[in-house]
Amino acid sequence: MLQAINLTKNYNNQTALNNLNLTIQKGEVFCLLGQNGAGKTTTINLFLGFTTPTTGQALVNGIAVENDSEAARKHLAYIPEVVMLYPNLSSIENLDFFSRLAGFKYTTQQLEGFLEKVGLQKDAFEKRMGGHSKGMRQKVGIAIALAKNADVLLMDEPTSGLDPKATAEFTELVKNLGKEGKAILMATHDIFNAVEVGTTIGIMRRGELVHQMPTSNLMATDLQKLYLETI
Repeated sequence: MLQAINLTKNYNNQTALNNLNLTIQKGEVFCLLGQNGAGKTTTINLFLGFTTPTTGQALVNGIAVENDSEAARKHLAYIPEVVMLYPNLSSIENLDFFSRLAGFKYTTQQLEGFLEKVGLQKDAFEKRMGGHSKGMRQKVGIAIALAKNADVLLMDEPTSGLDPKATAEFTELVKNLGKEGKAILMATHDIFNAVEVGTTIGIMRRGELVHQMPTSNLMATDLQKLYLETI
């Protein structure tokens, strides 16, 4: 679903991403670790078509993003660190609005079904987004991704600032999405959460993917040691 082929991005003679080769399949939750400036967000932006590669290709379901970003984006949903929704609209109104933008029209019952699936409490459906916690906004963001029927979810530090309960709820939600066949790329600083939610871990340093490993039988303490040695 996601593939980077010799993907490189330079900014003003500075290399942000260097010759990245990466493949993420359906059902895979790939957690990308690395310090600020390691290339995590650049990788996500290249898949989103927010920037163009210097060399190489970013492919979404076989579609080269640089050649047809609109077609590629139909398969994508993006969950940033801070989900930007309309604060004066309710959860269900935001979901309805962004679903329609993507070409989908749902009944109220169907919209409520998406919100229920992501674990948003029912009494928040009709409340304005401006009063929601970050965890609640993240859930609405994922509901929008589900309503858009996105095959691939790109997440950039989605658990940053969440309390332990909200992080646990978000982790369980992402794991279930992976089990349903979604391909997920998550950039994160949270080593312990990465082991819990991910099926694969990648560690980036100075624009390069220097380690890649499955999380099966991987202990968080071992990953932490490797990460600290790497950076």
